[in-house]
Amino acid sequence: CDGLRVDDIRSQVPESPFYLYSKDRITENYMAYQEALEGLESIVGYAIKANNNLFIARHLQQLGSGAVLVSGGELRMAIEGASFDPTRTIFNGNGKLPRELVEACKVGCLINIDSEFDLRQIEAAAREAGRPARVLIRINPDVDPEVHPYVSTGIASSKFGIRNERLQWFLDEIKASPHLDMAGVHCHLGSTITKVRIFRDATELMVEFIKKIRAEGLAVDYFNIGGGLGIDYYHDGAVLPTPMDLIGAVRDLVQELDVTLILEPGRSMVANSGCFVNTVTGVKTNGNKDFIVVDGSMAELIRPSLYDAYQHIELTAPSSGEQRTFDVVGPVCESADFLGKDRVLATPEAGAGLVVHDAGAYCMAMASTYNLKMRPAEYWVEDGRVRKIRRAETLDDHMKLFEGL
Repeated sequence: CDGLRVDDIRSQVPESPFYLYSKDRITENYMAYQEALEGLESIVGYAIKANNNLFIARHLQQLGSGAVLVSGGELRMAIEGASFDPTRTIFNGNGKLPRELVEACKVGCLINIDSEFDLRQIEAAAREAGRPARVLIRINPDVDPEVHPYVSTGIASSKFGIRNERLQWFLDEIKASPHLDMAGVHCHLGSTITKVRIFRDATELMVEFIKKIRAEGLAVDYFNIGGGLGIDYYHDGAVLPTPMDLIGAVRDLVQELDVTLILEPGRSMVANSGCFVNTVTGVKTNGNKDFIVVDGSMAELIRPSLYDAYQHIELTAPSSGEQRTFDVVGPVCESADFLGKDRVLATPEAGAGLVVHDAGAYCMAMASTYNLKMRPAEYWVEDGRVRKIRRAETLDDHMKLFEGL
């Protein structure tokens, strides 16, 4: 990691398992978006849900990023903790709560309208906050992103966005309300997208919606195209689209619209900056299957169990052990507790290190305390040195939740 051997880092770090990130890689990923957007009015809005570590959020804010938020907790952390400019934040979600909306209105976030009831609640929140809400309409373009159904968000059956045939109702309501200021439109297709033509297809549809909205006399100053670029989880040399490819696919359409383009990168901003570092507990066989048992589990990294997602796995040092095909599993009392299946690895000794790559996004952010395995520490490499950026949770932290009840 940034020139440091993971085993050397393991010798410095008292905890196992733990997450490890490259600060430099996060910077490089952000700058790739900035370079791609040169010549366009834009906001790069980091999707906090991908990784909510405060140090990572602050670093991206200092680089110039905006923030994309999907809960009141993320809103408070972004504004109060990481000092993001509220006017460069976007509050998304299909079930935003009234108290969260009041706070978003007070600080001046852009707020997505996701449904009829959402519009009513945003309007009420703006009334209570004493200032109009700056709203985007989240239109569902019904474009298939060709990804796992759990991360597909822009098709007709998705729980997100308004039905296209209802657009006129929303426009009429916004025009009639003194509490809603129309700012723009939003679409989000999904995640792990590997074909930029999908963004082009969606943008062509959104152009027509924007023309219709402007014909109604409403402003469309922002076009939020969402996020979703995939990364090379398989480490097989696949050539995947870059931020430059994405922007190149839509630049001409965006320039003709004369809007501020908003992007919402999460995975492509931080996933390849991190790895999940484990210690081997032992090796076993049940006669039909061989297993490497490690101290990490689905509690700390649930993507393989939840999505059947692949993340590349390696030992941290060469091993003279026999090459075999293993499932890499944790100690959680679930058959679904695995980090990888059918991986060809040298047979490790107990105590060896094992890393799960590309664990910077939707890994620690989705960790739990299942089986009372407490959420792990996080570190990053900064200026050639290892620095702790989140303490490991302890059982004492858990027990304190019940004190005095």
